Amino acid sequence: MTYHRTDIVERAIGVLDLYGLPDLSMRRLAGELGIQPSALYHHFASKQALLAAVADELLVRGARPDAPTDPWDTRVIALSRELRDAMLAYRDGAELIATVHAFGLGATSPVKRLTAAIADGGFDKELAGSAATTILYFVFGHVSDEQTHLQANSVGAIDAPVEAGSAESFELGLSLILDGIRLRDPATTSR
Repeated sequence: MTYHRTDIVERAIGVLDLYGLPDLSMRRLAGELGIQPSALYHHFASKQALLAAVADELLVRGARPDAPTDPWDTRVIALSRELRDAMLAYRDGAELIATVHAFGLGATSPVKRLTAAIADGGFDKELAGSAATTILYFVFGHVSDEQTHLQANSVGAIDAPVEAGSAESFELGLSLILDGIRLRDPATTSR
């Protein structure tokens, strides 16, 4: 059977969700597809390129329509929630997307979209980029902590109830960051 790039990404997502990121190897993926590992390199130059494609697909699946007429901070909240939900939808989603972003291989959409939303609020490009990166790191860290807790609890590594306040904690942390950004609003600081 001939596999296309999208078929491989789809199967890789299944392996990720079933076994986790540490077990998403080229060898395991090839075995799942019934092909030799070398055949995967026809579609992806490296494992990192495959992981970038998987991360980008998770983000595409979690994407919601933009509302460019909404205020900048409403858009930032929506984009942050979208990213959180996309990462939580798959086992090790936060680790995968954060790692790919750190390597500069993919998953650039969230920071670009956050930067654009903040810049639309009248903030200069440099501040918008720094603010977007801060929000992105907050989301990565918060969701990583949530996923680690959920997974450790599910395998019995810890005996603690899943925190019901994770969503509330996320919203509060995000609002604190937005409050800080608002303090630099050019419309109010120039007066």
